[in-house]
Amino acid sequence: MPDYADLRTTTIKASPEACFDALTDFERLPQWQGAVREVKVLERDAQGLGTVVEYEVDARVKRVRYRLRQLNERPHRIGCEYLGGDFRDFSGEWRFIAQGTGTRVELELRIDPGRFVPKPVRAAISYAVMARALADLKRHLER
Repeated sequence: MPDYADLRTTTIKASPEACFDALTDFERLPQWQGAVREVKVLERDAQGLGTVVEYEVDARVKRVRYRLRQLNERPHRIGCEYLGGDFRDFSGEWRFIAQGTGTRVELELRIDPGRFVPKPVRAAISYAVMARALADLKRHLER
């Protein structure tokens, strides 16, 4: 089955730490991440950071559920390991690179939905999940 991958970036007027903290405050994600409908933290590390997290995301064409093991490298990276859900496979990471008074934020995802997905549908999902996630993070931290 085919993998679908994408990399999107933006620059945010906030520190890498602020970006990392916003995206690891899982209980509040649905309040400002427009595509995220629900988040459940299933396991935490000794510092209280979520390490196993279940998401429900509105990907425009359907809602999807998946569980990830969060691979946190404060404050520069949030990676993940796919633990199960509506995809055959899922991997990705957020990267935060300090640049002057802001941060270059990169979001890279690779998804194997387990079936063929037409290009227009892939574009809609990419927008819903990635471009929107970056725009929502920027809006949340710059207000």
